[in-house]
Amino acid sequence: MEDMVMDGFDFSPLFRSTIGFDRLTRLLDAATRVDSASLGYPPYNIEKTGEHAYRLTMAVAGFSPSELDITVQENTLLVTGKAKEEEERKNGTAYLHRGIARRAFERRFSLADHMKVTGANLDNGMLHVELVHEVPEAAKPRKIAIGSTQPEHPQVTEQKAA
Repeated sequence: MEDMVMDGFDFSPLFRSTIGFDRLTRLLDAATRVDSASLGYPPYNIEKTGEHAYRLTMAVAGFSPSELDITVQENTLLVTGKAKEEEERKNGTAYLHRGIARRAFERRFSLADHMKVTGANLDNGMLHVELVHEVPEAAKPRKIAIGSTQPEHPQVTEQKAA
């Protein structure tokens, strides 16, 4: 079999019987365009901590809480880190070897509908972001009663022009 190079995928057959999954196609497209150089830093874990609870843990050694930013917009969780180098200069510290990376980073995570960030803390160089999946009552499955009578149609009456 010949090696195949795929630049893009046609997902249209998968969406023949779906409605409103435009976001899914964007997610699949974004997943195929991931920059592999940024995949390794900072390392992270995603854990399922309960039936509807999750935890994102990122190793951010050397960063202080003021150098980290967590933002949720629409269905995207964005975690950024930017080290402040001026603090090192204030202390008069000169590194002979710097093995703990403090380079700037930006990590984006796509969240499912109704995911809510409930908190975040920094403990021993580990950033923990707690998330919960809260489905509102209006989005939960509900039974629809099937009536045996004809549906009522509103009567349209003509108004005479005055």
